[in-house]
Amino acid sequence: MKTVAIDVGDLLTALSPDEVGRRIGEVPGVESVSVDHTAHSATVQYDETRVKVADIKSLAQRPGPGADASSAASTGRGHEGHATAGASPERPEPASGHSGHGNHDKHEGHSPAMFRDRFWLSFALTVPVVIWSAHIQELLGYRAPAFPGSDWIGAVLSTVVFIYGGLVFLQGAWRELRSRLPGMMTLISLAITVAFLFSWVVQLGLIDAAALWWELATLVTIMLLGHWIEMRSINQAEGALKELAKLLPDIATRITDGGEEKVAVSALQNGDLLLVRPGESVPADGVVRKGESDVNEAMITGESRPVKKREGDEVIAATINGEGSLRVEVTGTGEKTKLSGIMRLVADAQKSKSRAQHLADRAARLLTFVAIAAAAITIVVWQSVGAAIDFSVVRMVTVLVIACPHALGLAVPLVVAISTTLGARNGLLVRDRRGLEEARNLDTVIFDKTGTLTLGEFRVVAMSVADGLAEDEALRIASGIEAESEHPIARGIVKTAQDKGIDVPVAEGFRAITGKGVAATIAGTEYHMGGPALLKAENVQVPQALLEAAKAAADSGRAAIYLVREGKALAVYTVADAIREESREAITALHERGIEVAMLTGDAQAVADAVARELGIDTVFAEVLPEDKASKVRELQAQGKKVAMIGDGVNDAPALATADIGIAIGAGADVAVEAGHIVLVRSDPRDIPRIITLSRATYRKMIQNLWWAAGYNIFAIPLAAGVLAPWGILLTPAVGAILMSASTVVVAINAQLLKRAKL
Repeated sequence: MKTVAIDVGDLLTALSPDEVGRRIGEVPGVESVSVDHTAHSATVQYDETRVKVADIKSLAQRPGPGADASSAASTGRGHEGHATAGASPERPEPASGHSGHGNHDKHEGHSPAMFRDRFWLSFALTVPVVIWSAHIQELLGYRAPAFPGSDWIGAVLSTVVFIYGGLVFLQGAWRELRSRLPGMMTLISLAITVAFLFSWVVQLGLIDAAALWWELATLVTIMLLGHWIEMRSINQAEGALKELAKLLPDIATRITDGGEEKVAVSALQNGDLLLVRPGESVPADGVVRKGESDVNEAMITGESRPVKKREGDEVIAATINGEGSLRVEVTGTGEKTKLSGIMRLVADAQKSKSRAQHLADRAARLLTFVAIAAAAITIVVWQSVGAAIDFSVVRMVTVLVIACPHALGLAVPLVVAISTTLGARNGLLVRDRRGLEEARNLDTVIFDKTGTLTLGEFRVVAMSVADGLAEDEALRIASGIEAESEHPIARGIVKTAQDKGIDVPVAEGFRAITGKGVAATIAGTEYHMGGPALLKAENVQVPQALLEAAKAAADSGRAAIYLVREGKALAVYTVADAIREESREAITALHERGIEVAMLTGDAQAVADAVARELGIDTVFAEVLPEDKASKVRELQAQGKKVAMIGDGVNDAPALATADIGIAIGAGADVAVEAGHIVLVRSDPRDIPRIITLSRATYRKMIQNLWWAAGYNIFAIPLAAGVLAPWGILLTPAVGAILMSASTVVVAINAQLLKRAKL
């Protein structure tokens, strides 16, 4: 699967973004397309085995209404790139969550506040229209006060409601029709326009019938209320992550040669040294140069526990410092912080369309034509059986209203907006929504070993001590001896002691013994440390228990280091790339979900088998060269398996791109992150089963919403047309609008329940 960015600027002068997206999306082999009219580009993901870039471009170059061939042809400029290129998190598409309605950006320039204001004014005008309606008076058995001109209350106020409240729908319908993509706005506009014109014909006495003033006013008012609720839901889902930006402080404390100074965060530059006091937000990405503190990173990584930060550790902008004071050197500001990167990825993912979204688009367009046809049939049938014209018009208007594909258009986008944001707030960044959509079908997960299942650093993974010596004491002595050595194994022993909170003693007389090990004096006692060569050279006596421990280490391809004093071995340390504590839990969780686990590594077979046995991994690929990793992925795919690849390094990028779903560890190389469909902010393998849980929960909500939205119309359209009229059951347009809005509310509430999913 490849991604290409196509320049469609000239096409966008004549066509809507959805029309351009629809044309490109119809090319066989195109998986997803996202049109960004602010960047004048279309980002297309396609199967390179089924379609060529030139074919996609040629379809995009077809002139639309008002565009000549020459202008269209000029849009052929394209370049290979990733979906995140050129993304603008500050100005996401206003209606990215609504594109599923199968129409142009129908809420372009709109806001919840606009719909709210129009609703309340329309509501205030609708109340007197309803009170002075002859139909309502007769129905409820009361008499409204009569005065000169009272007969015109409905006509005048409903006209104001139609113009003021209905203008937004009329404008949306015009954009839909201009794009040749009639949808929800078209249906609403047809309904209110027919009711408006018919009522004025009646009001002027041109025909003898009942005007539809109260139906018109209530219909517009209820539709405004429904759109207000819808836009609030979408904005809350899409805007939740942006709340993180508010955690960034406006002012930072910069340390200079002259002391401390307060500066705007926007003025910070790489290399600045900042003072972050207890309880303050970290102003920018950086590295701790002095101090120690626990930092709350939950808002970025989803990790609930504060993370200990020491000298040399990285800190992330917008995280909250604990009780310690930190001096931080700035490494990233503004758009180059991890927070901005997260927001950019989320914005891109929410704007792109997955296959489920395209399905909803097509269904919404189909429903629009079905509704118009049903409305036409309704008025023809009722007129043919001799019904009054006003009765027939009311039936037609009710059909148009009740069949609006409102809920269908909201079914998928709202779920996507919520799931994408929910994932981001738990440290799961969706670069490509297809990846999240397909994760539910995974049956095999491949982990790169080093840096993913393991720390990528040496640690003491096992030790055995002679009688009379405590393990912590043996580790304390060993760390003191190795403290001055730069050898990776020595650093691993020292780091293990530090991780356990053991104070590393100061050694004297440290010296390296060529080919054998090292020696040093601690508290007046000289110790040696080394491998089998040291034992042989010094003729060291080794207890049987230590020999057995060393043999077990050798059998698993791990290093065994001895601690020696006065010719006697006191302890043996098994040193290896340490397995992450979280790895066992992650693999157990994957097995519980019925998913096989494989491991890729360039390590020797013995080392790989030892890690696999400890973690319960099903399949091991050892001694794999970097360039062969992708072939191992294809090997599993050839067996019919749906494969996810998890990696963090440059040499993992081809395998990530080859896998059905590539999941990149966010702490890894940038190229690996770019190759992944999903990025993990944390280097925590437990996030893999969380992705699958989120994918399955998201899919369930999509299907539930699609069934509800489509199934509702199966019953609603015949009911609105009046099939139950012989039994006295009729729906007014206002009731139809309420039912349509209710279906939208059900879909919105069901989507919101996704927030309760436990990842």
